[in-house]
Amino acid sequence: MPVPADRPSTEMPAPSPMRRVSLLFRVIDVSSPRLASLVGLLALAGVLVLGGCSDGQASEEDAGAARPQPKTRVETLTLERTSFTDVIQVTGTVEALDDAILSSQTDGPVTMLLDLGTRVDRGAPVAKIDAEEATAAVEQAKAQFELAQDRFERQQPLYRDSIISALEFEQVRSERNQARAALQQAQTRLSNTILDAPFAGTIEERFVEAGEQVAPGTRVARLVNTRRVKVTAGIPERYANDIQVGTPVQLDVRRYGAGVRTARVTFVGNTIDPESRTFTVEVTVSNDERTLKPEMSATLRVTRAVLDSALVLPRTAVLRDETGTHVYVVDRSDTTAVARNREVALGPETGGSVVADSGLAAGDEVIIVGQNDVSPGAPLEIADRHDRSTPTDAPEDSSLPTPPTE
Repeated sequence: MPVPADRPSTEMPAPSPMRRVSLLFRVIDVSSPRLASLVGLLALAGVLVLGGCSDGQASEEDAGAARPQPKTRVETLTLERTSFTDVIQVTGTVEALDDAILSSQTDGPVTMLLDLGTRVDRGAPVAKIDAEEATAAVEQAKAQFELAQDRFERQQPLYRDSIISALEFEQVRSERNQARAALQQAQTRLSNTILDAPFAGTIEERFVEAGEQVAPGTRVARLVNTRRVKVTAGIPERYANDIQVGTPVQLDVRRYGAGVRTARVTFVGNTIDPESRTFTVEVTVSNDERTLKPEMSATLRVTRAVLDSALVLPRTAVLRDETGTHVYVVDRSDTTAVARNREVALGPETGGSVVADSGLAAGDEVIIVGQNDVSPGAPLEIADRHDRSTPTDAPEDSSLPTPPTE
């Protein structure tokens, strides 16, 4: 059955040390003087032990209450307004600026074809096709033209003297013109037996061998000039209004030992690829040492905007949770430095740095190392204080230098 709420509790409080001694004397017969003396000494020792235990527990509790909270060791960055370059980083592909497939324009066997890797100047022959038949055709056409020209010259005075009619003279003129056209056609066919280089370059591929029969349109060789190359990349469509011809760009091709190069955008596409949602940009750079080869990849950093007065902090200093983004700043209003949580709105970011659009001000001391170990109000031990002129140990992406701004 449940106990009524107003019934007094049957539990007895624990007896005090003196009460315990009194109860001990009641239980033990102390009529003997020696026994009484012994019991008295034991009782006194018990009181002292119990009293000491109580005092020890109280002392430990007092010490625990007075012990200070340990300080967290951190490093900070004092914010200053500085210039910040907002860049877009994409990956592009190297292509030869001059790259052509030379095809035959006539038929016949190949009599000469340069070896792979041969360097040729503009206008120099790359391949030759047997010209015996074409040469004979030129000779025949030339003879017919000379005959027609001679007849035309002999009939012209007769026409002026009205000895022959205008119709007869026009027929002679037409035969002369047809013979001239046939000669020009034969000469063109003869010149087509030689494939000349349209630009200076190197023989990169051979599609036929000497002695093979070719027809008009047959691919013969590939000629490539890599003294100047272009890098093509796709830029996300949200930046369509930020990139234009002349925009500064940096090319990172250090993986191929070609270093970092500065260039400018030479072409901006006007259409968006429906699959990748990007538009094409091209950057032309010199390649006299020929370290860049077609189909290599390169990292492009395209300058989007330059902010003259921005608060920049390491991206690793920003903490993110379900409430948003925030950082810890140092509050020195009390006798000791403590951490304070500060919500921030972020702007553009590049590499390991990000711009704080709101929530921070110049002079704020932001925790950049140890921020994951602190909590609001926690005391701090400042191990090192940095500013924008001194390097920090916070990890940043320094794979590329700052891109050009003009």
